Amino acid sequence: MADNSKPVYLKLRDIIAASILDGVYAEGDMLPSVRAFAAEQQANPLTVAKAYQMFQDQGLVEVQRGVGMYVAPGAVDKLRAMEREDFLQHVWPPVLRQMRRIGLSPAALLDEEKA
Repeated sequence: MADNSKPVYLKLRDIIAASILDGVYAEGDMLPSVRAFAAEQQANPLTVAKAYQMFQDQGLVEVQRGVGMYVAPGAVDKLRAMEREDFLQHVWPPVLRQMRRIGLSPAALLDEEKA
């Protein structure tokens, strides 16, 4: 289910984060330029720059002026911890409430996954 209330720069941030966690961009790899990513996502370059700035502020990327932006050493573990915390704080609680409403236990869900 898409979150239409989420600002575009956060949606772009999520795309980049998923790409890093999925190994599309490994530590030390260069991310696409702001202009290239904006064109790929059909987004405003200023919006992409805002998403990239978040990664820089969080220490997940390193900027080499005139060259590009690179995934920082340790970024995958740091990003995974941040995403895990966000999941446990914001995604899981409403999922768990819905599961309880419909009588589905986490154990039963895991059993279905194994089948």
